Amino acid sequence: MKTIKHIGLLLFLIGLIIFTGTIFTGFFSFTESELNSFISDKGYKSEVIKKELSNAIVTNEDLNIFEFSSRVRRAYKKSNDYYDQLILKYDSEKNWTKKGEQYQYKIYGKPHTLSYELAKKAGTGFIRNNVGLLWLLTFGLGIIGALLFILPNFILLGNKGIKNNNIYLESSTNKGWIAWGVLIYLVSFYLLLYFFPDYVVNWTYILDPISKFLNGGPASQWFVYGFLYCIIMLVMAVRMYIKYRHNKYQIIRTTSVLFFQIVFAFLIPEIMTSLNMPGYDFKNAFPLDYDFFFEWNLDSLTSSGSIGLFILVWGILLTLVIVPVMVYFFGKRWYCSWVCGCGGLAETLGDPYRQHSNKSMNAWKLERWLIHSVLVFSLIMTVVTIYCYFTGTQSFLGLKSQWIKDTYSFLIGAWFAGVIGTGFYPIFGNRVWCRFGCPLAAYMGLVQRFKSRFRITTNGGQCISCGNCSTYCEQGIDVRSYAQKGENIVRASCVGCGICSAVCPRGVLKLENGPENGRINPTEVLLGNDVDLMKLVNER
Repeated sequence: MKTIKHIGLLLFLIGLIIFTGTIFTGFFSFTESELNSFISDKGYKSEVIKKELSNAIVTNEDLNIFEFSSRVRRAYKKSNDYYDQLILKYDSEKNWTKKGEQYQYKIYGKPHTLSYELAKKAGTGFIRNNVGLLWLLTFGLGIIGALLFILPNFILLGNKGIKNNNIYLESSTNKGWIAWGVLIYLVSFYLLLYFFPDYVVNWTYILDPISKFLNGGPASQWFVYGFLYCIIMLVMAVRMYIKYRHNKYQIIRTTSVLFFQIVFAFLIPEIMTSLNMPGYDFKNAFPLDYDFFFEWNLDSLTSSGSIGLFILVWGILLTLVIVPVMVYFFGKRWYCSWVCGCGGLAETLGDPYRQHSNKSMNAWKLERWLIHSVLVFSLIMTVVTIYCYFTGTQSFLGLKSQWIKDTYSFLIGAWFAGVIGTGFYPIFGNRVWCRFGCPLAAYMGLVQRFKSRFRITTNGGQCISCGNCSTYCEQGIDVRSYAQKGENIVRASCVGCGICSAVCPRGVLKLENGPENGRINPTEVLLGNDVDLMKLVNER
């Protein structure tokens, strides 16, 4: 069995190396007619950009993606600089008409995104001509290798029970060099995805056939991400099924997040796009879906007829009615552990790292400040955006709509949720984003803490203080301290994953939905010399 695991690991690493290496392959260039067609399709009015792009990428040279991107970005910069100089010139001359005319020739957008649009059409080489073979050598080998590494655990884990043997002795799960290597790779992946999409254009070629089948168009970097997301969750769900195979709650919960991610977050939006509808994830509630009220989304929905109106009404009802009602009856676990894609990735890919969540009081204080600050930030951004949308102004109380949207998208949407939230799994635990940054988790947490039927009950008389519950709590809750006192666990951060209950050897913990009365039952337990008994008696 161990030999099979080693072969699987080798195949997985080969697939990963080939997948990563595709970034550095292929050639990129345009013919004059191809460039003219691209400029016509984009509606560019500038003759300068046509000239600059022609000089840069209409060539017989074999340009790699890095050279191609550099030339394209320089061409766009030269064109925009040219018109900026004209704007300054006409401004000094007070020729307002001429000054205003120049803005139509400027080209707006992120440099690497503009470069990606050209690279997608310009690529040639082995990968683009052999996408099926490359799929097998990358995704295929990766999936087969991972499964060969995981499946033998069904035998190796032995008798009934959840095994975490040697988890603090292995480099991959105890912040060793393998864990740091995984962190570096994940962070690099997210940086490329969010900020350098043109560098990973070869990845999109590999998935073009699947994308065209689902939505009728070529794959984008976001399609690659969504497809990878689903594949990783599927493969790591197999690991969850084997590790927690004797725990019905974990099996059902894992199946649920898989279903909602693959069907609701991936397939339905892609199919809707193929039918000329707005691609929408019907489970993604505001403010996690932070751009729901952005101008471009509101315009898209209001111009899409009845389906757009339905999505708009559904999104508002989901946030204001469905989410708090469900949290009242079932706690935030119904979403965070059963529906949410972020939680689904954390529970599958991140499961080997759940023991790294910080349980200190300082971490708890930081958590409360950060997550509620992000919630306030998202609400302020939305108020500004909606006000500017309906009034036609650019700012509200001095806050510019575009600036606050760009800031939130960059700091929270990209860095916090992506680069840090997922990239730092191997060091900080699997729920960094859910615990410290998710504004929807903060919103649901407030409801769960003060108006919900959900709690984790504890039987203090049975607790042997082994600490398994606290060790494997991904949300950084010191569960043992509650169990020792026989106190119900009612915390805003608890996502009801049930792992604390699953790893308890004495059946001390139980996830329950009951009456609100008696839900919060703080108790005081006197622990020897930790308490000055006379002082306590006098105070009472």
